[in-house]
Amino acid sequence: MAITRDDVLKALSSVTVDRGGTPLPGSGRLSQVVIDSGNRVMFSILIDPSEAELFEPVRREAEGRVLALPGVSSVLVSLTSERAQGAPNPSAAPRSPGGAPAGAPPPRQGNALPGVRHIVAVASGKGGVGKSTTACNLALGLSAQGLRVGLLDADIYGPSVPKLLGLSGKPRVIEGKVLEPMQAYGLKAMSIGFLIEPESAMIWRGPMVQSAITQMLRDVAWGELDVLVVDMPPGTGDAQLTMAQATPLSGAVIVSTPQDLALIDARRGVTMFRKVSVPILGVIENMATFICPNCGHASAIFGHGGARHEAERLEVPFLGEIPLTMAIRETSDAGRPVVATDPDGPQAKVYREIAQKLWGNLTGAPAGRAAPRIVIE
Repeated sequence: MAITRDDVLKALSSVTVDRGGTPLPGSGRLSQVVIDSGNRVMFSILIDPSEAELFEPVRREAEGRVLALPGVSSVLVSLTSERAQGAPNPSAAPRSPGGAPAGAPPPRQGNALPGVRHIVAVASGKGGVGKSTTACNLALGLSAQGLRVGLLDADIYGPSVPKLLGLSGKPRVIEGKVLEPMQAYGLKAMSIGFLIEPESAMIWRGPMVQSAITQMLRDVAWGELDVLVVDMPPGTGDAQLTMAQATPLSGAVIVSTPQDLALIDARRGVTMFRKVSVPILGVIENMATFICPNCGHASAIFGHGGARHEAERLEVPFLGEIPLTMAIRETSDAGRPVVATDPDGPQAKVYREIAQKLWGNLTGAPAGRAAPRIVIE
């Protein structure tokens, strides 16, 4: 049975938001209602941060009313808030020499995830630099050191992890609304791509995006992990900044190609994380050189060394260079990432060396466990 937006609004009309009996749909607090092809319903309720405790019963009632509709498979309801118009812009406030607003308290870094030792964001100032491919193979490189690793695809508008890991199907609900992560090549993985149809367009505003990311982070049974790698959305907008502030990040990795145009955006990424006091664990230069599959000749088609020089200028670690090769592209498109399927090859070696440097920067010491053989699924 197909569920319509009108069905949802009718169910929500009996949910009131104040003592005067104002129904939720007429309160101005209800976001766009999204219904996917699997009859999963998603919406958010706009509140002031001070109203969170007061509106939690409203959120639960709204969730229950919609879940009771015939045909609804699941409901995702969140409380969201936005900075009020006219509120001071943090970037315009006076800043101390260390980069934080003068006299400001330390930025909020969210509550830790039970069982997860470190959360590392893999980010870029812009799209198209190979961030997702890098995040996937970096996670596999960490796993090859014997670490327990998860991979969260936080790119709501362009999820890539299902394709990169060759995964399909839906995650299993194990209790309440907690999801069991999908698994491939020894990684635990979660992505919005597992919850929607591949051709679905995510026409969501910022609060809905942030809510979805938060729930994939906190309503997933990650279990015991040494590292959770987060493939961040590209750019430095509201979604990225809010996630950086609300997630207990241990640090961030910036991915860039060598040319000046990409490096401009990489600088913005470094600046954003510094403003919210997230350590920069390193910069990676992706597509550093093109390796001809026929003769093996290396060509610097995007330039070379730009990310290394930028890391030196910004005084952040440089983790390494990843070449542009047919092997990386073909294995990524096939859902058989190169670190897992050709662990002894030259491309996998590059990713593993970068992962080892990252782990050292994260913990101050290299991983001490023996590297297991990765089982190809």
